[in-house]
Amino acid sequence: MSKVKDTAISIAFFAFTMGAWELSTRAFNVPSYVLPPPSAIAMALYRGLSSGLYIRHLGFTLQATLTGFVLGSILGIVLGALVASYRYFEMLVYPYIIMFKSMPKVALAPLFVLWLGLGIWSKIVSAAILCFFPLMINTIAGLRSADEDRISLMKSLGASRFQIFLHLRLPSALPFIMAGLELAVVLSLIGTIVAEFVGARAGLGTLIQNMSSNMDGAGQFSVLVLLSAIGLTMNYAVRRLKKWVLFWDPSTRTDESGASI
Repeated sequence: MSKVKDTAISIAFFAFTMGAWELSTRAFNVPSYVLPPPSAIAMALYRGLSSGLYIRHLGFTLQATLTGFVLGSILGIVLGALVASYRYFEMLVYPYIIMFKSMPKVALAPLFVLWLGLGIWSKIVSAAILCFFPLMINTIAGLRSADEDRISLMKSLGASRFQIFLHLRLPSALPFIMAGLELAVVLSLIGTIVAEFVGARAGLGTLIQNMSSNMDGAGQFSVLVLLSAIGLTMNYAVRRLKKWVLFWDPSTRTDESGASI
């Protein structure tokens, strides 16, 4: 019952906010290219989806985002595991990783477009770079969070390095890795859109730029609504994956109202 009440309150608040927005823009005659009313945004979203225009650009953006997310996450986890497991590898590689981490990754998007062209690969690399660092840092922190007493116990029982990694270090790191994935999935979308702003043949970022040139405020907001829905959907998918992977972790359990306990 509490969950139904919370949902009703959220819907009522959303309706109130949209109504206040609509009335304010019309009462003060705000130009639509500055701040369009929600009704105009909804109509632009409907026209874009029904005509198939948004779907075509959405496919390009989603393909680059998901590919970059997968590649960047895998690379971050693998490199993080190597850094956490081998001291000499950390000594050789980690300083360069920190130097690269200090650079603004968004500013690298023009270079990726210059090197890889206007196609999809410059968008994939931009998304992967933003995903890489949260996964690498979280993997290192997670693998090093394993209880040293348990590690010593397993060594005394003759466990190999791989067995310690598989049965102790990796389970300790999984909550950290899943937290990194929740952050990375949103960053991958940001990386793709930024690269599309710089230069692309298709994509929702390119669509926003074209609408900005035409002063189509309602169209820009409708694409932003679509991007928000994509981000929420991807984040929800990762959270469901987290709940499935960390079924043993108390932080993923929910009570009857749906709140974490």
